[in-house]
Amino acid sequence: MLKPAAPARQMFGLKIDALTLDDVIWYSRRAIENRQRLLIGVVNAAKVINLRTDASLRESLMECDLVLADGQSVVWAGVVLKQRLPERVAGIDIFQELLALADAEHRSVYLLGARAEVLEKLVAVINQRYPGARVVGSRDGYFTEDESAGVAAKIREAGADMLFLGITSPKKEIFLGTYGSQLDVPVLHGVGGSFDVLAGVTQRAPQLWQRVGMEWAYRLKQEPSRLWRRYLNTNSRFVGLVVQEYRNRGGIGRKITKERS
Repeated sequence: MLKPAAPARQMFGLKIDALTLDDVIWYSRRAIENRQRLLIGVVNAAKVINLRTDASLRESLMECDLVLADGQSVVWAGVVLKQRLPERVAGIDIFQELLALADAEHRSVYLLGARAEVLEKLVAVINQRYPGARVVGSRDGYFTEDESAGVAAKIREAGADMLFLGITSPKKEIFLGTYGSQLDVPVLHGVGGSFDVLAGVTQRAPQLWQRVGMEWAYRLKQEPSRLWRRYLNTNSRFVGLVVQEYRNRGGIGRKITKERS
């Protein structure tokens, strides 16, 4: 039996679950044991900005069973808005802890996303670091909308305990929101660029950068020409949203009122 729902914090028109990483893994283990769906969604500053204008992204987040603060900026916003969250729960940390769970309990995983060569490296890393985890299927993330139903059918046939999607937003949220209930996979988690990190293709920020909430700055340092404009725009708009919501605690955007089981 699953724990009673944790208190949710209301920010930016979202209900964000006040959970720790350990809590998320507890829920995941119970979901696998009971073959109950646990669709995990995460939000950061960029996603908060995008969901205001992207209806598909907003609707897909409404379908999630858990919505967690992946970005430290969301945790800081919770302090300002008196909607405190216990900690940042990064998508890549959930990914690695779930792989450790799969290793310990010999659970099966399906990998969807990234380029084929990255996926090959990722499978090799998982086999080496998490030998008890069973990779029962994988597919690169370069498929069209018309191919999505076929991809979903393959995942269902594999009978995995966990599905990880190394696909960018909002494609991963839309895929999970559309097909999540049809996949017969208990734990579903969109991990974005984590496939590249775990495969050794890109480097994650050192622990110090992570602890002070500057992981985004480390990524900017690695790819300044590609990311500087995006981060400048996103971060400034996010600060503006926090100020606006602080002044008007009626909330921003359409409140998500759907009850999550």
